[in-house]
Amino acid sequence: MAIIGTEAIILRSMDHRETSKLAFFFTRKCGRVIGVLKGIRKSVRKFGSSADKCTVNDIVYYQYANSDIHLVSQCDMKEFFPVLRENIKSLNAAEYACELLNKVMPLDEPNPAVYGLLLDFLRALNTLERSIPGEVSRLVHMFQIKVLSLSGFRPHIDACVRCGSGIPLVRTLKVTPARFSVFKGGLVCPACGPRDTDSIVVSPGALATLLYIEKKPWADCLKLTMPPGIRKEIRNILNNFLVFHLEKNIRSSKFI
Repeated sequence: MAIIGTEAIILRSMDHRETSKLAFFFTRKCGRVIGVLKGIRKSVRKFGSSADKCTVNDIVYYQYANSDIHLVSQCDMKEFFPVLRENIKSLNAAEYACELLNKVMPLDEPNPAVYGLLLDFLRALNTLERSIPGEVSRLVHMFQIKVLSLSGFRPHIDACVRCGSGIPLVRTLKVTPARFSVFKGGLVCPACGPRDTDSIVVSPGALATLLYIEKKPWADCLKLTMPPGIRKEIRNILNNFLVFHLEKNIRSSKFI
C-alpha cells in the first residue's frame, strides 16, 4: 500500500453508506482515481473540502493494490471557481467536461496533459464574459477536440481513412468538399466519399479549425474565432463521433 499526495479535480461525488462520500478524481500525478472519504458527511471539519465536483483539491490517499477504490485521508480545497457557478451554461459545460473524462479515461493511468487541459478549461469558463454569444460552446468544442487527441480516441482528420490521400483545406469550384465518416472514425476524400453513405460533408473551414485546435497550445486556441456555422458543423461531428465510438452517452451533453 502506497501513500500518495497529489492535486486533483473532482469529477463526481456521491453519498456512500451513512457518513461517507465516494469521489471520482482526476489527479495530476495518477490520472483518474476513485476514493472514499470516510466520515465526511458526519463531520465537515474532518476535511478541508466538501468534495464538490468541478473543484481543485490537494488530496492524500492510500493506494490499495487489490482495489479500484482507495482511502482518502486528506482533501483540502484549492480552487472553487465561483464565477463559473453563477452562469448555468458555464456550469453545465464544466459538468460535461468532468463527466466526459470520468467515462473515457482509464483508472490509475497518469495523464498530466489531460489534467492540465481540464484545469485550463475550468479556469477559462470561470473568466468568461457572459455577453459573448456562443463562447461557452466554443470552449467546449476546443476541449472535446483536445481530449480526443490526448486520450488516444482522436478522429482521423489528417488524411482519407480509405485511401490515405491528403484533404484539401481550400474549397474551389473544382474541388468537392471532404466528408466525415462516423462509422470509420475519420475523413474520407472527395473521391472516396460517395461510397460512405453514413458520412457528412465537412467544410474546409471546419476542417482547418479542427486541425488548428488539435495542434496548437490551449492559449493560442483561446484567440481563435469560431463562426456559428463552423460551431454547428464541429458539434455535429464530435457529438456523433463520441456516441458512436465510445459507446457511451454523456448525459450532460443535452444541457450544452
